[in-house]
Amino acid sequence: MGEQTQIQAKPETQTPPQSLPDSDSTLVSNSPVDLPPNPSNPSKIPIRPQKIRKLSSTPSSKTPQTTTSSATPASTKSRRKSAPKSSSRVLPQIIKPLSANGEIDNALLHLRSADPLLGSLIDTLPVPQFESHHSPFLALSKSILYQQLAYKAGTSIYTRFVSLCGGEDAVCPDVVLSLSAQQLKQIGVSGRKASYLYDLANKYKNGILCDDALVKMDDKSLFTMLSMVKGIGSWSVHMFMIFSLHRPDVLPVSDLGVRKGVQLLYGLEELPRPSQMEHLCEKWRPYRSAGAWYMWRFVEGKGTPTTAAAAIDAGNVQPLQQIQTGQETQQHQLQLLEPINGIGNLGACIWSQ
Repeated sequence: MGEQTQIQAKPETQTPPQSLPDSDSTLVSNSPVDLPPNPSNPSKIPIRPQKIRKLSSTPSSKTPQTTTSSATPASTKSRRKSAPKSSSRVLPQIIKPLSANGEIDNALLHLRSADPLLGSLIDTLPVPQFESHHSPFLALSKSILYQQLAYKAGTSIYTRFVSLCGGEDAVCPDVVLSLSAQQLKQIGVSGRKASYLYDLANKYKNGILCDDALVKMDDKSLFTMLSMVKGIGSWSVHMFMIFSLHRPDVLPVSDLGVRKGVQLLYGLEELPRPSQMEHLCEKWRPYRSAGAWYMWRFVEGKGTPTTAAAAIDAGNVQPLQQIQTGQETQQHQLQLLEPINGIGNLGACIWSQ
């Protein structure tokens, strides 16, 4: 019995110092009232802090994980919510072209309020018309055929080209590629223009371009893709965007008629450079295409020379390609990377018909 009593007494006297951790020693010393006089209770004291530490450490270790995991979906959701807002700002340029119902009225309302000088001009001129509904491939082919030709000569060649293909509805990449260079030469198409037509048709056939994709592309992508086609430069792309796709916010800074119109509208001493055009016409956004249309009509009404005249056909304005002489022409061509020079009565008649 004596030995058993000693054996039981040892755990009671030795357990408290062994189980008390160093981290809890200050807690015990700071709260002596919590220590009961009964020697059997001290053995239970270390157990409570251990349980408390386990419970307190569990949520503290999970709290950052919970916070991090909950923050990630929140940021992801905010990004997803912001994406449609930015895309919705671009869609109206594609979904609502100038030929859409009511868009011309919206454009004129904006231009009148944004630019009083242009507003006064709008009141003296007819309402713009954007009614061409040619397929993109046909419109681009037509623009190539009219390059460097007077309007009547271009119309004659285009008519024979359409007849050779079997009608406007039959003009497609496969039909164009089936025509030989000799056949095209017989109707007045030069070898260089024939290579342009073949390059355009091949890009369609290889899937690089297609009508549906061009219609749905944003303006920047459209400019990039069409500029890869031989014979199609900045002026041609701008005309295609305005008169074939009816995009509302296109400013053809390389067109002589638009530049001359801006010069007359704002009383400038010289033709504005492209960078100056961008600055002066910034207030026209998002309807710069309609503003450009009025610049062509404005210049036509002023009676420009025949070599730089805006030809009017069936009430539709015909914009001018860049026409300059001497050293200025070479510098301008290098700057704009436009593969062709225009002739006076060319313009948007090739797009609006």
